[in-house]
Amino acid sequence: MCRHLAYLGPPRTLHELLYAAPHSLCVQSWAPRRQRYGTVNADGFGVGWYPTETGTGEPAEPLRYRRAMPIWGDASFADAARAITSGCVVAAVRDATIGFGSEESGAQPFRADRLLFSHNGAVEDDEAVAAALGSPMPSGALDARSPVDSAPLFARTLRLWRASGDLSGALAAVVRHAREHSRGRYNLLAGDGGMIVGTTAGDTLFTLRRPGRAAGEGDEVFLASEPFDEGRGWREVPEESVVVATREHTDVRPIG
Repeated sequence: MCRHLAYLGPPRTLHELLYAAPHSLCVQSWAPRRQRYGTVNADGFGVGWYPTETGTGEPAEPLRYRRAMPIWGDASFADAARAITSGCVVAAVRDATIGFGSEESGAQPFRADRLLFSHNGAVEDDEAVAAALGSPMPSGALDARSPVDSAPLFARTLRLWRASGDLSGALAAVVRHAREHSRGRYNLLAGDGGMIVGTTAGDTLFTLRRPGRAAGEGDEVFLASEPFDEGRGWREVPEESVVVATREHTDVRPIG
């Protein structure tokens, strides 16, 4: 029960990605147009991004900003976002699942290693899913201990991704495994700095690929719970799908 967005492409400021569009993620926090469950996303927000320059030549791990407040109430971050630039971003605004609080630890994206992860949905039997997917607790992943129904989904994703390096396969497997233990809505979204991946399992997800603004810049690609403008390039991802977007192409296939 939230709205989330991922971006991959030429470096853009966080302000451009989260605030500037007519129906940006910020606007979706109070006026979502396609949200099936809940009406407002005021229980926190978060954004994770990969630094464009590390100075070491090594792949950069993502940075993150989260708050237990509506995104529209954090004017200081809106200003800072004008100076933060990245070519890969995952962000979410939160409508907390009933029974779970709105503390900062529940705001997504979750993070570990080079992985950013967000869950749009709700787990009906969170205890069953936590018992089946949450253990063993992955090392170095404090977010896997967060007191929310998304945490065991993140824990299982992280373990599978670390073991295989296959992010799309990990997300699809987590949806299948979770459904073996509980009904729920399992729209997952993740990035690793080189690709962004999402699932449609109970809620909406759209893709947009368009040319960069400058010659030779490469494509911009977005995965989003709902379109942030009226552009004609948006495509709705069919239910029961996993979508993988790289800088070169976008691939949609069944969860399986």
